Amino acid sequence: MTNDSPERYGSISKIFHWGMAILLVWQGMKFFDRINDGEHWVGQTLVPFHVGIGSLLLLLVVLRIVWALKQRGNRPVQNPATAALVAIGHFLLYAGMVLLPVTGVMYLVGNGYGWKPFGIQLIAGGPEIPWMASLGGALHSPVAWLLLIMVVGHIGIALVHQFVKKDGVLNRML
Repeated sequence: MTNDSPERYGSISKIFHWGMAILLVWQGMKFFDRINDGEHWVGQTLVPFHVGIGSLLLLLVVLRIVWALKQRGNRPVQNPATAALVAIGHFLLYAGMVLLPVTGVMYLVGNGYGWKPFGIQLIAGGPEIPWMASLGGALHSPVAWLLLIMVVGHIGIALVHQFVKKDGVLNRML
């Protein structure tokens, strides 16, 4: 079943969810650059792919938002007592997944590097734009940390539903 239903998410939603989860974990490996002033082998191995994977994630999150809006009437039913919290939590996750690559692109373009994911020139390098570089540079890392905290919280809540509440919420996405 490709479409979502009131009982569970469809295959397209699951592919978006788990595919993006894998890519976010890959991007999260960039945190190893914080070890030994960026000289950690994990960070160095993944650095060449960071811009490309981040750009792919931006595209996927936009497509996922469009898909979610299209499926709005079909989505699994939320508990009315927690529906607002769930909506706020998901909004913050999506906001983080949009802001993170946008601030990364701002940093690149603002420093005159341009934006060239996977060798495809989307924005040519040019003169530096100090306000853009400054804003992108100031926000990219904090947004990454906040998104990490939100993802860990998302996983934690899913596990509480599965093993404490035993209400089958996690099964909707499995």
